[in-house]
Amino acid sequence: MEETKKRIRRSVEERAAELDKKIQAHKDAIKALEEKKAELFRPKKRRRSDAELAKELFSKAKKAGMSSREIAEKLGLELE
Repeated sequence: MEETKKRIRRSVEERAAELDKKIQAHKDAIKALEEKKAELFRPKKRRRSDAELAKELFSKAKKAGMSSREIAEKLGLELE
């Protein structure tokens, strides 16, 4: 005949500890979801296009007192 295993009863403290682990796991999941939700409301930095960056660099160089020829020389370009 088959041997039947007796069911081992866990103590109340063991069951409570297991429930505490589950509760903590759910709290961690809730915290992660709240962080994702907060991320939705944070403003994102706008990515600038290459043309916008070039225009900004050129205008800053002009403000620094550089001429178009000086900018070209710094970049290693030859203007005719």
